[in-house]
Parts: sequence; structure tokens; C-alpha cells
Amino acid sequence: MLLLLLGIVLLHIAALVLLFVSTIVSAWTTGSTSSSDLWNNCSTTNGGYHCDLANTGEWIQVVQALMILSIIFSFISFFLFFCQLFTLPKGGRFFLTGVFQILASLFVMSGAVIYTVMSPKWVPDSEAFGWAYIMAWVAFPLALISGLIYVILRKRE
Repeated sequence: MLLLLLGIVLLHIAALVLLFVSTIVSAWTTGSTSSSDLWNNCSTTNGGYHCDLANTGEWIQVVQALMILSIIFSFISFFLFFCQLFTLPKGGRFFLTGVFQILASLFVMSGAVIYTVMSPKWVPDSEAFGWAYIMAWVAFPLALISGLIYVILRKRE
């Protein structure tokens, strides 16, 4: 049982770290002369470096909010897990923890989908999706799986 709890905690921490790093790193789309993320769209033109802030469109602010909400909900879920671990009666399920983690996974999925659909209007066509964007997509199934494990998990003696 202790190894199972350790595995679940490590899975949750991995998802939380991926969410946090993918939100703050500036590599959602990258190209030879430009890069963009959730906060800036930077490019090099005629030897000069120019950055546009991400407050120019409502859709990018929605993606920012969804990614931040996913981090907050995942952190709340992690906190609730430890609270429930010590207060939940024997045989009880970690429903509240699981619900918050599943919501975190749905937020990150929604943010990544919106960014996928809307980013061609904000970044040049020569750019490709970067590693931070991929990390956000990897965080989605990890958070979803950990949330489902929490819902199924029963507290033992």
C-alpha cells in the first residue's frame, strides 16, 4: 500500500511539474527567427529583437487563465490528498481529490486545444510547436490518470 501511495504521489508531482514548466517557459512555438509562448511573441527582424505582449487577444488570455487554473487545481488536489489521507475514514474514497485533479486535466486540455486552433493567427506560419507545448499535452493524460486513480482509490488500514 505504501508503494502504491508513493507511486500516486510521484505521478501527481510529475503532472504538476509539467504543468508549471509548460506554463512559464517560452517555447510553445519556435522558429528560426521567432518564438512565442503564453506571455510573449518575440521575433528578430532586421537585426532587432521585438516582443509583443500576449494581451493583444482574448483567446491567449483564456489559455493563460486555463493553464494557471490547471496548476492551482492540481496543487489543491495534492493538498487535499494529504488532508484526506489522514482524516478520511477507513474504506473511504478520495473523490474530492480526484475531482480536482480531473478538472486540472480538463483545464490544461482546453488551454492546449485553444492554443492549437488560435495560434496560427498570432504566430508566423514558419514556426513549429515547441517542447513546452508538448509538455502541456503530456501533462494532460498524466493528470487525468492520476485523477482517475484518486477516484478509484480506497483508504485502507
